[in-house]
Amino acid sequence: MHFDIVRVLRTPYSERFVLQRENKDAVGVDLHYLTDGTVAGTVSVFHDSGIAEKDVHDVLVFIDEVLLPEVSIAEGNIHFTVIIGNVLGSFSAEQQKESGA
Repeated sequence: MHFDIVRVLRTPYSERFVLQRENKDAVGVDLHYLTDGTVAGTVSVFHDSGIAEKDVHDVLVFIDEVLLPEVSIAEGNIHFTVIIGNVLGSFSAEQQKESGA
């Protein structure tokens, strides 16, 4: 399984990526680099991405091999939480002020 990778956000201890297929967002990936050398990741598979639950392992292997060469699932120093769901939208404080909320 292959994806195009778009980095959305980077801090000293975390990164956010969107994995795309056919120019469409398919998976959101939040990675947190912990001080003990492990990585905690949250992987959000978008419901309309065409990725079935049976394909999630392949997605995790792609993330492991391409985004995280310094850790690996096999070595047990990366841990993923996986979510499959719908994107409702993006919200910010400015939008709430403008709408009167």
